[in-house]
Amino acid sequence: MAATGISRREMLLASLGGIGAAAGAVGLRTTMGLATTSFMTAAKPKDALEFLEYAHSLGAGGIQAGLRTAEPEYARRLRRRAGELAMYLEVMAGLPKSDAVEFERVVVAAKEAGTLCIRTACLGGRRYETFSSLDEWKRFVADSHARIRAALPIAEKHRVAVALENHKDWTAEELVALLRQYQSEYLGVCLDTGNNIALLDDPLDTVDRLAPYAISTHLKDAALEEDEDGFLLADVPLGEGILDLEAMVARIRAARPATRFSLEMITRNPLEVPCLTETFWATFPERNGRYLARTLALARARKPATALSRLDGLDAGALRALEEENVKKCIAYARDNLGLRAG
Repeated sequence: MAATGISRREMLLASLGGIGAAAGAVGLRTTMGLATTSFMTAAKPKDALEFLEYAHSLGAGGIQAGLRTAEPEYARRLRRRAGELAMYLEVMAGLPKSDAVEFERVVVAAKEAGTLCIRTACLGGRRYETFSSLDEWKRFVADSHARIRAALPIAEKHRVAVALENHKDWTAEELVALLRQYQSEYLGVCLDTGNNIALLDDPLDTVDRLAPYAISTHLKDAALEEDEDGFLLADVPLGEGILDLEAMVARIRAARPATRFSLEMITRNPLEVPCLTETFWATFPERNGRYLARTLALARARKPATALSRLDGLDAGALRALEEENVKKCIAYARDNLGLRAG
């Protein structure tokens, strides 16, 4: 496993389960929370307080959400209500760009609200769609390091951990190398269990590599279907895809016992992963056909029983109903099969 040979500071990182007022609430660790990104199609949630109530009504044990405002009174209201509902909070925010002032305002507000961490990402899109040349990728890497260097002193000053999601940008190996470069207990990952399939990483190996750094998670299942340019990748309700979720949850728990599990069930059309095109490989100079063969073999071995579903033609009401139905399925599966009880 990737944890072998990690440094003393990395071992300290692995022992932390998030920095925040609720970090010692043992009961929360056995619940599954809900990320706002589970509702992206019909009506994306904009207010963390409202989403907290909605997630509680569905049986979730916490939320991962952005703050509507950085005003102290709003943060205190959010903290108070989360405490009343015995729910955890993880705040979603972007890394600083040219100015870190706004990032610090969000960190201060998030700490006041009782956040366990700041979930963030270096790239909003997908590596193979955003960059068409190795030079473009290298510029992104340099920019990402600049933004991390701007964020870390703020995170360390306020003692709020930053969780970088593996957001179809960094391979698992690249992300581990990045974390080792900074060696900070306030920098870890938001471990998404499905994203790195799109980069041809093995899903269980991704968990093994990133689990020692997992400050937060996006728990999801995935289904694959071959197509002309590579394969389609779809989020599906937990238990309906190809991921070994029991093993993944067990390995994350073993590496980071206090890390919370937040569901990210994105109801949308399958994503195209054009791994048989030349452009896809432009930013992967170190990768070879072994990665491609392994992923396509996985797709062929675990074909979905029916074609991956599409949302074309559904109106906003039907989309929202389907999103909620899929989330409810996931919460039930997590309770019955993964030891993640309802809140």
